Amino acid sequence: MAMMRLRREDPRVVGSFRLHRRLGAGGMGVVYLGSDRRGQRVALKVIRPDLAEDREFRSRFAREVSAARRIRGGCTARLVAADLEADRPWFATQYVPGPSLHDKVNEEGPLPAAHVASVGSALAEGLLAVHEAGVVHRDLKPSNILLSPKGPRIIDFGIAWATGASTLTHVGTAVGSPGFLAPEQVRGAAVTPATDVFALGATLAYASTADSPFGHGSSEVMLYRVVHEEPQLLGVPDALAPLLHACLAKDPEDRPTTLQLSLRLKEIAAREAHGAPPAPGHASDGRPVGRRADAYADQHTERRPGAGTPPRSAAAPRSGGPARTAGRNTPARPPGPRRGQGQRPPARTVRTSPNGRRPDRIRLMRQRLTVFVVVTLLVALGIAAAQGCQGPSRGLGVPTAPTAPGAPEAAPESGL
Repeated sequence: MAMMRLRREDPRVVGSFRLHRRLGAGGMGVVYLGSDRRGQRVALKVIRPDLAEDREFRSRFAREVSAARRIRGGCTARLVAADLEADRPWFATQYVPGPSLHDKVNEEGPLPAAHVASVGSALAEGLLAVHEAGVVHRDLKPSNILLSPKGPRIIDFGIAWATGASTLTHVGTAVGSPGFLAPEQVRGAAVTPATDVFALGATLAYASTADSPFGHGSSEVMLYRVVHEEPQLLGVPDALAPLLHACLAKDPEDRPTTLQLSLRLKEIAAREAHGAPPAPGHASDGRPVGRRADAYADQHTERRPGAGTPPRSAAAPRSGGPARTAGRNTPARPPGPRRGQGQRPPARTVRTSPNGRRPDRIRLMRQRLTVFVVVTLLVALGIAAAQGCQGPSRGLGVPTAPTAPGAPEAAPESGL
């Protein structure tokens, strides 16, 4: 938050607080940075002299301060002290270091969807505490939201609107403030917690686009658009657009409750932070689909030492994402919806042995080896039997003399 030096006309002490710097000025008065005797820093707002003379204003201001004392919650600036009977009434809230949402977006541009949803969820919780205390903020806008290191904080709840019928002249100095008012406020109807939901929707749209959802123009033009025209949400992330459009409904009954809004924004923040959409050509888990699936499967298939190329039926199908690792006794799951949702049945499981060969091939090789061994044994036995059957020559009872090596065989003797 920007700070300025004190001017000559500015007080130096208010109540028990010593003033140090100017934090800003608005329709109700001037806001100062002060501190008490213990060194606790506060944001102290002193009411303008002309409003201090209005008894009706003092009465409304007293009721708003009384309601603000009941608010409990970490997303609001806690009320520290107030003096409703002073010549110029004042109140002090806990000082929140950090820029306003308006200044943050104005300097750095639109916030990411996850950041917007996270901030919106915290603000919705803060509004829930405000509403449970019986208070309607009625002036929620980017300049009334401070981004502290501990999270966003809501300031000036319900007090800037204590002037009743003259509220439009005391909206504040932030550019585009009329674009954050609900239609029922413009028409002068009763305000409800749904009024703050409308303002929060417009605030989050501003955080997403750096612009009011009702554009720019004079106060009259802006207020007419709020009542009669639809908000322009071009540039709002798709994850947030439907919810923000519901928040900006003309009829308060059509808007989500503060609790519903808080829960929904939490879901969106978690999804946007951890579930970014995949790149083109990739599945939701980051793996490639389509034609890239085959190459991905070849590169990421686990193979044991000595294993051959896995069979085609165990690899990833061409029409979907990669299947499970080949070589395991698990079926390859085809891509698409789960069983029972009209998808094709999974491919037949092809079981493999540890060395990567099919069982039927191993069985055939074993059978061939068995036949080969049996045939070899039979041939060997036949040869041995044939040699064993050759005995001595059957002649006249005279044994044949052995023939010397290289000598011609003797002619058989004649029986004559």
